[in-house]
Amino acid sequence: MSEKRDYYEVLGVEKNATAEELKKAYRRAAIKYHPDKNPDDKSAEDKFKEAAEAFDILGNPDKRARYDQFGHAGMNGNGGFGGGGQAGGFSMDDIFEQFGDIFGGGGGSFGGFGGSSRQGRRVNKGSDLRVKVRMTLKEILHGADKKLKIAKMTTCTSCHGTGAKDENSYSSCSNCNGSGYITRVVNSFFGPSQTTQACPNCKGTGKIIINKCSSCHGEGVVKADEVIEIHIPAGVGKGMQLSVSGKGNAAQNGGINGDLLIVIDEIADPQLKREGNDLIYNMRLSITQAIFGDTIEVPTVDGKARVKIDKGTSAGKVLRLRGKGLPDVNGYGVGDILICTDIYIPTKLSKEEHKALESIKDSENLKPKKTDEPNIFERVKSFFN
Repeated sequence: MSEKRDYYEVLGVEKNATAEELKKAYRRAAIKYHPDKNPDDKSAEDKFKEAAEAFDILGNPDKRARYDQFGHAGMNGNGGFGGGGQAGGFSMDDIFEQFGDIFGGGGGSFGGFGGSSRQGRRVNKGSDLRVKVRMTLKEILHGADKKLKIAKMTTCTSCHGTGAKDENSYSSCSNCNGSGYITRVVNSFFGPSQTTQACPNCKGTGKIIINKCSSCHGEGVVKADEVIEIHIPAGVGKGMQLSVSGKGNAAQNGGINGDLLIVIDEIADPQLKREGNDLIYNMRLSITQAIFGDTIEVPTVDGKARVKIDKGTSAGKVLRLRGKGLPDVNGYGVGDILICTDIYIPTKLSKEEHKALESIKDSENLKPKKTDEPNIFERVKSFFN
């Protein structure tokens, strides 16, 4: 599947579906496309994985909120299980391990289809890390490459993450007899079934450490700094969260790393205010500029642009520079720069200026005229509706 489908569409539910409705929808899809019911059917297997990925996102409140706000781009191309953005990017055992509880199972057989027994060992996963990255409007316009120095748990180099002093520092786990898993019978959605689960004593390794590594004291991880290079796409916004798979904390005693969660913060621009993908600039005109017209330079994210001011421009008129705003993070076009005009009224005048204005203050052309044009608030509001 080269292009991701909407996760709600995959599960066949509405966007306001409850957690229970999501679970039932996933259960239906998993039953329909389960490999044991569709042997040697690659299409069914892909749909089975696609449903698992959809439930991994929508079944998690934080991931779901991120997806609802930013779509697939908010997941930074990574679906469930660190799958690199494709439903087929993770193994079947990953699905059985993570979602087996929905069907009454653990890490073993998936609800008793065909009596199959998947005795995969439990894979430890490190915890996720969350960092805030501040970006200027220019970085948001073009996207940015960032180098982050992160203090995190990394794999111990002395024991290579095992937590043991050496290869002779283990004994067989007595709870599972060294197999790494235990078998039990449970009542599942499909009735009684035999399942296998990772042994809680040895965490699925089948071994117990008797002589711990002196560097990490048996944990398999140590605290260290790591420089991580990331690319942040154009068009991101404040509060958006991106996920970099495998760059979080290392797992204790071996396993896979957690993820690095990048939270976007914006550095306020002194002249341009962001409103979605549009940018707003407040342009102050002198009285003479408003009366006689002018050509004025206004700031853009990358530089400046020249704007013509018509004769008789009043305060509150909104001009538009099309395509000079920010790109949409999902690729749906580019915003504009909206120029809101304001007129500067001086509070101090020289004697000559005062005399000149006093002589024309009663001129009919200087008196306000009744107009059917919308007021300033309605004019600005109309640009965002």
